[in-house]
Amino acid sequence: MRRYLQNDEINPIPSYVKNTKIIPTVRLPKVPVKIEDYYAYTTRGDRYDTLAQTFYGDSSYWWIIAICNPLNSSDSLVPEIGTQIRIPNKSRIPEILNIYSKVNVNSSVNVQNI
Repeated sequence: MRRYLQNDEINPIPSYVKNTKIIPTVRLPKVPVKIEDYYAYTTRGDRYDTLAQTFYGDSSYWWIIAICNPLNSSDSLVPEIGTQIRIPNKSRIPEILNIYSKVNVNSSVNVQNI
């Protein structure tokens, strides 16, 4: 085990690593299904950010729609054409942001800037 210990003489830590700001992991909450949620079938040209702009008036809430649809690709803003997606009602935004804050208690991300 001793060989894994950091010794600055043997394995010096580069200055760019020492001065790097560590960004905490952001955890995305699970949004429970509620009766007031919308369901829509996607068409050509739909993206999570444009859907968020349409339904919420703010495209920065795209991630809410994305996490509510885990069967779609999580690495894309574009849902597959013809799939049914769930869009939480706009009135649920404060509730979802509150869940986000509880899941990310130790995160330095400011929920107000999301």
